[in-house]
Order: sequence, then structure tokens, then C-alpha cells
Amino acid sequence: MKSVAELNAVRAKSLKSIVLRKGAEAMANVQSDCKYNVLVCGGTGCTSSHSEQIVEKLNSEIAANGLEKDVKVVLTGCFGLCALGPIMIVYPEGCFYSMVDVNNIPRIVKEHLVEGKPVTELLYKETVAEDGSIKALDETDFYKKQIRVALRNCGVIDPEDINEYIANDGYLALAKVLTEMTPDDVIKCVSDSGLRGRGGGGFPTGRKWALTAPNKAPQKYVVCNADEGDPGAFMDRSVLEGDPHCVIEAMAIAGYAIGATLGYVYVRAEYPIAVRRLQIAIDQAREAGLLGKNIFGSGFDFDMEIRLGAGAFVCGEETALMTSIEGNRGEPRPRPPYPAVKGLYNSPTTENNVETFANIPQIILRGPEWFASMGTEKSKGTKVFALGGKIEHTGLVEIPMGTTLREIIEEIGGGIPNGKKFKAAQTGGPSGGCIPASLMDTEVDYDNLVAMGCMMGSGGLIVMDEDSCMVDMAKFFLEFTVDESCGKCTPCRVGTKRLLEMLDKITQGKGTLEDLDKMEELCNYIKANSLCGLGQTAPNPVLATLKFFRDEYVAHVTDKKCPAGVCKDLLTFTIDKEKCIGCGMCARSCPANAIVKTDYVAPGHKLPSYEIDASKCVKCGACIGTCKFKAISKK
Repeated sequence: MKSVAELNAVRAKSLKSIVLRKGAEAMANVQSDCKYNVLVCGGTGCTSSHSEQIVEKLNSEIAANGLEKDVKVVLTGCFGLCALGPIMIVYPEGCFYSMVDVNNIPRIVKEHLVEGKPVTELLYKETVAEDGSIKALDETDFYKKQIRVALRNCGVIDPEDINEYIANDGYLALAKVLTEMTPDDVIKCVSDSGLRGRGGGGFPTGRKWALTAPNKAPQKYVVCNADEGDPGAFMDRSVLEGDPHCVIEAMAIAGYAIGATLGYVYVRAEYPIAVRRLQIAIDQAREAGLLGKNIFGSGFDFDMEIRLGAGAFVCGEETALMTSIEGNRGEPRPRPPYPAVKGLYNSPTTENNVETFANIPQIILRGPEWFASMGTEKSKGTKVFALGGKIEHTGLVEIPMGTTLREIIEEIGGGIPNGKKFKAAQTGGPSGGCIPASLMDTEVDYDNLVAMGCMMGSGGLIVMDEDSCMVDMAKFFLEFTVDESCGKCTPCRVGTKRLLEMLDKITQGKGTLEDLDKMEELCNYIKANSLCGLGQTAPNPVLATLKFFRDEYVAHVTDKKCPAGVCKDLLTFTIDKEKCIGCGMCARSCPANAIVKTDYVAPGHKLPSYEIDASKCVKCGACIGTCKFKAISKK
């Protein structure tokens, strides 16, 4: 084992123009020379809400007030609390400004940055104590139970500045691997940590690397799956936007461990910010000697490239992804042979997703025991979830495996808006299943979800309240899967279409009880006989809803009613003539001109009431939203 002094000497020599010490000193100078550091979220969500214009306005106001030497503005990655974007945090106080508008900037600059008085009413309310003092973010419900490993630098550093990554222990893990560890040591470290793949079924990462390493070939590859096609999932995108260097460092470590010299990041083209920042990071790493030939003077060569995907969900499956990288139509391949033996360009290949790689540098630096100390017996570490749907705090959270769904929904997520009741949470997107309210105290980990007929997937978590129809939800995800099927195998290509036809019948009130049994039988056939993971998991939303919400299916079939009032073919909109005051607001809002005036005037009212022509009604619900007297109902 080399001493700290010896290791520092190796790093300084190998990095040449950018040494680790220089990066750390640069960050220290920023902290000491500037009175304020202003971090503005530059993730996709906040960018869509004009965070870049906020940065421009900040810089202009700072210049106008002569604060250039006192204030540093940094556009970072995602802070996590997307529901409150655009977000801006001012240090050293840690003032968390939420839902910032460009018009707020002059006041914030004048009162906070010039006069030293935070604009309290613009701060996230949970960060302001009763006495007006500012609370730390980790004291708020959203953040206090989180442990950030994969997201540790997101919202903290400038993702386009390699010096800031280096100053936060960036590339130290790669230095340690190349100067102190053998490839077998690295694989053992990852295996001992208990890290499982964060992109699907949770295959042990160390085992995957160990299967690839012994295979002899002139060329091996490391592939990063950043396709992330699940509706509502944006974990991988946020890591690439906020901390792209951690993925580069981890892929180089994986390359060293398995004997690969080239890596590919397969990222969907719909992620322009992630693609741009990743390319900047790759270019910076090459310039610094952290990618390319003879890294750290060790004799180890590793380089990487980006490949853009066209948005096909099936390319999230590893063999289809590799086929796409090769320039062919993204279709899965039969296995065996597995990619560890015959993967990209018929060479041994290791493939992991972005979040899996994001954990690697910290495992190397802190040790496998540290990572294994978090989580459950069989699901170690933390997991990033994208909270969406009917929940107060939509956004990204990273929590220890084993955290209960109740904690995620009620405490971290802030509960269900508008006083509604929690009904279910969909995990794993189109490949997953739903967790009902009766199982809210279940610890969320790989094995518990599988036991319920669900799966972790990449980490999308869609929350549904009492107004959600579970039959319609299953239909929504199945429609997505049918559309995204590559069509290569019959069970998926034909079976999912037949399944969707049955669901259509049920939501139209034309289904039978026999259809429910046929659906279960077909689901099990598709799972058992499909070629790849897309087809094998496509029936999961249907099976899970049949298991936990069969009564809703029965109501659609026998009563011809949708209990949640969602399925349009089973709805009837009516106007209570006794409540209707004849204002006509509903008629003016109806896009189908289906609401007409009657001759009836209710007692106590002066104008004739209205009624709905069922033959013209498109059941859009616009009339309900405009009626202030609750005279319109749907049944």
C-alpha cells in the first residue's frame, strides 16, 4: 500500500497540468474570496422554467451592483425538489429560494447580496423557522431521510468544470484503482459491497464484472445504459446532467477491472442537456489525461464515446442496446450467449446503467463495508427514485434500501395533494407492478417488490390517489408496451395486442368475467415465452392490478361502471336541474356544444336550467371544472 505522500506524487505527475491538489485549492479560493456562492439548478426541469435566464439576470444585476468579486454564480445539476423549481440556493447561509422568477432577482440581489438580508417570503417555507431563522436543508422532511451517494454532487458542483469534480474527490477512486489495486481486487470490492444493478432486475454488479473479466478477446467493451425509457423516470438523466464525470470515472474503473479499453454511453437523444454536458466532460477528461492512452502513467488505456438512441424503449434491454450501437435496428438477441461472452461487436461486454456506475467511485474510496452498511440484507446501499404523479413533492430522492413506501409517500413526498387518499404506487414503469395502500408499510427493496409481483426497475415511482382507475392505468402502460415492442417474437408482438384488446373491452363495458381468467392465462404465457425483458415484464401491470384491485375489474364488467370515474365509455355526465342557476358557463365551456338550455326554472332561480345531450357529449369534463355550484356530476 502506497503512502499518502507517494500516492499524491503519482497523481501530480500523471495529471500534469491539472493535479488534484490544484483542483482542491481552486475550490478553496472560491470559498475564501467570494462572500456568496449562488447555486442555480440547471437540470432539465428548472431549465424548462427558465433557470438559464435567471442566471443571466443574476450576472447582470451582480455587475450593476459591483459585486463581481463578492458573488460567484454556478449553474448546477438537479437539487431534487423539482416541484419547487426553478431553485436557487445562496451560501454561506444555505437560503433555499424556490419557484424563483426572473422578476425576483433584482430584489434578491439588492436585499440579500447587497444588504445581507434574505428575502424570507421567497424562501422554501420549510426552511424558515418560526423565529425567522434559516434551517438547514437536511432538517426538512424532503431531505432529512435521504443519503446521497449517486446524487452526491448533483446540485453541488458545476458539471461543466472538471476542477470542481476533482476538488470533491473526483478521480481519486480511479487513481487508487490504478496505483493500488489489481483488477481482481476491484471486482472483489464491488462484489463485497453488495451493489446490484440499478436499471432493472438487480443483478449483482460484481458478479457481472467477474463473468466478463476472464474471457479472452482482442477487444472488450464497457457500456453505460442511459436510455431510460420508462414514463416518469429521470434518475439517469439527472446524474448525467449534474455529475457526468462520476460516470466517466466509473466506466474507466470497470474497464480496468474487466480488461476493456473502450466504453460507450448509450443515451437517448431526447436528453440534450445530458448529452452536451457528458460530451464536455469527456473532452475535459481527455485533455486532463484521464481518458486515452497510459492513464496515470499506469500503462492502462481507456477511452469512451457517446451513442445517441432514437427513443425506442426496447433499447433499454442490454442486447437490443448493443445491437443499436452497432448501427442495426434495436432488437434483442437470444441468450445465451450472454454479453459477458459475446456482446458488443461479438466481444465480451459489461453493461450497467448510469446509477449503478455512479455508486462505483464512492465504493472504491470508502470501502465495500461502508456501502453494505446501508440498506437491507440482500439489497445494499441506496436507491434513487423519481417521484411523480399525485404527490405533493415531485422530484428525485435517494434513500437507503428498505425505506418503507409510507415514509417515501407521506414524509419525504409530502403526501397526496388536495386531501385525497393514497391508492397505489406504480414501480418499475411499464415493466413493474403496483403497490396498494394496504402494503404501504412494506420495505422497498428488490426482493420485497418481486414478492408482490412488482419490480424495482430503474426507479420510477408513480403515485396514484383515489381518483385513479387501476384498470385504466394497466391499459395505459400496456398501450405503451405494445407501441414499443420491436415485434421480433410472437408472444410479445401478438400477445400484448390481444391483451390490450381485452382491456379495451373491459374499459368500454363490454368485457366478461371469463375475460379476466383469459387475461391472467395470456399474461403468464407472454411472461414465459417472450424473447427479452420487455415482453417478459409487459404483463406485470395487468397481473398486479388483477391481484390487488380485482374488484375494480369486476365493477367494470358486471356493473358497467368505473368506480374512479375515469373510463369515458362508462361515464354519464348529468346536470342537477334543481342546483343549476342557468348561468350558462358550462355551455360556453363545452367543446362539443352538447349542453343546451331547457324550459325548466328551478324554485328560487330566475333562469332556465341546462341539460347535457348524451349523444353529443365527449365526456371531457370541462363543464364540471367551470360549474361553481356543483350542479354537474359524473357517474
